[in-house]
Amino acid sequence: MKKLLSYPLTAIFYIVFGLLLLIFHVVQVICLNVWGYSAHKRSVEILNYLIIKSFYIVGSRIRFRGFDKLPTGRPLIIVSNHQSAWDIPPVVWGFRCHHPKFISKAELAKNIPSVSYNLRHGGSAIIDRKNGSQAIRELIKLGERVEKNKWAVCIFPEGTRSEKGKMKSFQPGGIRTLLKAVPSAIIVPFVIDGNWKLQPNKSALISVGVTLNYTVLDPIEPANQTAEELVTNIETVIKKALGQS
Repeated sequence: MKKLLSYPLTAIFYIVFGLLLLIFHVVQVICLNVWGYSAHKRSVEILNYLIIKSFYIVGSRIRFRGFDKLPTGRPLIIVSNHQSAWDIPPVVWGFRCHHPKFISKAELAKNIPSVSYNLRHGGSAIIDRKNGSQAIRELIKLGERVEKNKWAVCIFPEGTRSEKGKMKSFQPGGIRTLLKAVPSAIIVPFVIDGNWKLQPNKSALISVGVTLNYTVLDPIEPANQTAEELVTNIETVIKKALGQS
């Protein structure tokens, strides 16, 4: 029954999703050019909130937990597992008070309504994966913005999405660079659980009735730990939260 329902509900979901991207692309342009950064940021938050709520169309259950643990008055480095293309909206909405920024491959910064515009104009880093020196420079610039403004930056140290939700090994390179550029940051492990089930096996169909859990774990002070030690600790606590330890 769920498989049969997924066909019409997926069609409705994609129509709603596409309309949101098109409408909010125009909204973003107006907000940024008329009222500036704060209005643009708010428009992006509302877009991502509506994208999350759109999963109710396919019967998803959505839970945000642990956000009361987030400190204020200092920058955050959000370290998350990576399950699907739908991982960004819960970060944008859940961490909205901390101005979350992202590290994006250059391909996403063009030709995608709303998404590309926000990446280019919202303060995130756009990197060329084939150009290591350019990527490091952009990470440092992003880190400096995050440090100065006490924002948050989100990194997915697996590098690519996991298969069937099973976490890949975390790589320390990006975190090492960010720690140098954001010396006052605290590390926030973030657990995304269930997003891979929305489109298992890279299916275009959206699965019906999936539970989506987004959980902030206890923040970690990075002092006196190497990037490698931090990555090992973060990977361990996220795996444990996912039941993969």
